[in-house]
Amino acid sequence: MACSAYASPAALIDQADAALDTARRFAADVRSRLLGKVGDGGAVDPALLDRHQHDAHGYAWIETTIAALDALLGWAAAAHDRGELGEVDALVLRLAFSEYLSQLAGGVAIGPNETFRPGQIGLNAAARAMADHPAVAGLIAGADAESRAALVALVRAGAGVSEASGDEALDEIRAQFRRFTAERITPFAHRWHLDDALIPDFLVAELGALGTFGICVDPEYGGLGLGKLEMCVVTEELSRGWIGAGSLGTRSEIAAELIALAGSDEQKARWLPGLASGAILPTAVFTEPGAGSDLASLATRATRAPAGSWRISGAKTWITHAARTDLMTLLARTGGEGHRGLSMFLLAKPRGSDADPFPAAGLAGSEIAVLGYRGMREYELSFDDFEAPAESLLGDVEGEGFRQLMRTFEGARIQTAARAVGVAWRAYELGLGYALVRHQFGRPLIDFPRVADKLVTMLVETVAARELAYAAARTKDTGGRSDVEAGMAKLLAARVAWTNADASLQIHGGNGYALESEISRILCDARILSIFEGAAEIQAHIIARGLLQRRTGDQ
Repeated sequence: MACSAYASPAALIDQADAALDTARRFAADVRSRLLGKVGDGGAVDPALLDRHQHDAHGYAWIETTIAALDALLGWAAAAHDRGELGEVDALVLRLAFSEYLSQLAGGVAIGPNETFRPGQIGLNAAARAMADHPAVAGLIAGADAESRAALVALVRAGAGVSEASGDEALDEIRAQFRRFTAERITPFAHRWHLDDALIPDFLVAELGALGTFGICVDPEYGGLGLGKLEMCVVTEELSRGWIGAGSLGTRSEIAAELIALAGSDEQKARWLPGLASGAILPTAVFTEPGAGSDLASLATRATRAPAGSWRISGAKTWITHAARTDLMTLLARTGGEGHRGLSMFLLAKPRGSDADPFPAAGLAGSEIAVLGYRGMREYELSFDDFEAPAESLLGDVEGEGFRQLMRTFEGARIQTAARAVGVAWRAYELGLGYALVRHQFGRPLIDFPRVADKLVTMLVETVAARELAYAAARTKDTGGRSDVEAGMAKLLAARVAWTNADASLQIHGGNGYALESEISRILCDARILSIFEGAAEIQAHIIARGLLQRRTGDQ
C-alpha cells in the first residue's frame, strides 16, 4: 500500500533524518555538560558518576530514545526502498518521532516517578533550539488528533504494521513460531499461570523439535547456527503467547553461550548437543541473598578436595527452573575478594520431581511464590558440601567466572528485550480486542479518544522497542560491540511492556483486575522485565558510563 500519511514517504523520511541529526546534537550538549560533572582529566570518575546518577541516567535515557528513533528510521527507510512502507508504518514513524522529540525537549521519564528535564543540567536553551528546528517542529506539530485518528481507523479496518524484514528465511521463522504459539501456547497459557504449573513436558519437547534451544548453537553440536536476530524473533513470538515459553530458551542460551565461548573441547562435546536439542535443561545459579546485581560480593565458596574434586557450600536465591533441570551453571568464589576471585562451574544434577524437587546430595531448595513469570518456578537453594568433579570448572581455569559470564550479558539482555516486546504486543492485542467489543454509553470503547490514544501509543512504542532490539541483535551478529546497545534495547522494551500492560488493564477496567482475565497475568509478567537481567537503574548506569567512556576513549 502506498503511503498517504505525509506529502510523500521520501519527504517524511528526509524530515525524520534531519530531526534525528538535530536530536543527536542536543545529546552531544548533554554529554558535554555531564562530562563536566563526572570527568576527571578526561576520564570518567566512578564516584562522581554515582553522585550525579540522576543526570547520568537522564543522559542514558536521552541516548536510548535517540537510538530508538534511529532504529525506527532505518526500518522505515528499508521498507520504503523495498516499496513496502504502508500507511500504518508511516503514521507509526511520524507519531514516534513526534512523541519522543517532545520528550527530549521537555523531559524524559527515567522511572515511574522520576523525570529528567534539560533545565536540570542547564540546557533549557539547547532544548528549545532543538524543538525550534524546522524538521523537529514540523514533526512535533504533525502528531495531531487527526493523525492519531487516522492510525486508529486503519487498525480498526484490519491494517497492521509491516513485519517484512527483507529476508524470506527470517520471515518464515516468524510465521512458523507465530502459528505454533497461537495453536500450542496462547490458548492454554493463562490456565497454566493460574495453576502455577510448570511448562508442560510435551511443550518442552515440541519446542526442542522446532530447534528453539539451539538457535545460536553451532551446527557441529546439533544447533541451527543462526544469529541473535533470529533468536530475537523466536523469543518475541513465543513471549507473545506466554513469557514463560519465551524465557525457557534464555536458560539454554546463557548456558550454551557460556560453554561455547569459554568451555573446553570436552565440555562442549558433553553439554552443547543436549542443550541444543532440549534434552538437557539448564538453570543459571548466580544470585545470592546478599548480592543481587553486586556479583563481586558473592559468598558461595567452592573448595578443592584432596582428590581434585570440588566441594561447594553457600546459599543462592531467585534461581529460575532450579528443580526440573539437569545442568547448573554456578558462579562461586574460589579465591579472594572481588570479581577476580570468582569461578564458573558446570554442575550436573538429577531432575527433581514434585515429591522430591532436589534429590542430589548436598543440595536443598524451597520455592519462592511469585506474582507472575511462572512456568519454571523460582527457588532458594542451599549448597552444603555439594560435590562436583574436577572437570566441572568451566574452561578448566579459576578466577575467570565473572569475565566468562559478562561475555553472555549482551545476548541475554537482547533476548530479554525480545521477551519484553512479545509481552508488549500481547498487551496491545488484548487492549485493542477489548476496546473493539466492549460497549459503554452505546459505543465501543475505541470510539473514545482517550482509549484510542492509549492504543496508538502502545502500538507506536512497541514498534520502537522491537526495532531497537533488532538493531542491537544485528550489531551483535556483525561482531560489533553491543554492551550499550543491548542495555538500551532492554531498558526501553521493559518499560514499554509495563506501560502497555498498565494501559491495557486500564482499558479493561474492573474486568481486567480479575484473576481470570488474561491481562492480569500480562501485568504481572511485565513487571519483572525491568528488574531481572539487570535492573533498569543498573542498565541506565551502564549505558551512561559506556557512552561516556566511548567518547573519551577511556575503555
